[in-house]
Amino acid sequence: MEWLSDQENTIFIGQAVEVPGTAMFNTLKDIDMNKRIEMPVFEDTQLGISVGMSLTGKRVISIFPRWNFLLCATNQLVNHLDKFPIMSDGKINPKIIVRTAVGSERPLFPGHQHIGNMSNAFRGMLSSVNVIELNEPEEIFPAYEKAYNSEDGKSTILVEFQDFYNEK
Repeated sequence: MEWLSDQENTIFIGQAVEVPGTAMFNTLKDIDMNKRIEMPVFEDTQLGISVGMSLTGKRVISIFPRWNFLLCATNQLVNHLDKFPIMSDGKINPKIIVRTAVGSERPLFPGHQHIGNMSNAFRGMLSSVNVIELNEPEEIFPAYEKAYNSEDGKSTILVEFQDFYNEK
């Protein structure tokens, strides 16, 4: 996240980006507060704001701490972010990095509403957005770097596994 924050045009938006509350917060604690926008729990609106900001040239990292939360933004993801390139004949390509995770199951099981992995289902619904699962910790940095630098005009959903944050 530090590398992304060093890029001039990036902004981090989401829940628990300015205040603790999820495992992902600790990955942002060294990011300048001017690069972070805390959102309330309104996922659909958050992704809509992210799309709008990307159309102004910002490279938005829109953070949804778990897939189960991102599920609430399906309208913006499937009907807007994914369809802009198709509807505009490739002239409008919002480029967002969506950061999400499969919730941690250890040391405590948080309940089924926090551990879903919807990656395969969304791959089937999306044609202009890449969905990449980061199955090993060493895949994380290269995937974010590639998503930021890609020139394919596609947004990317990067799926982390929060159990990595609990491993020593």
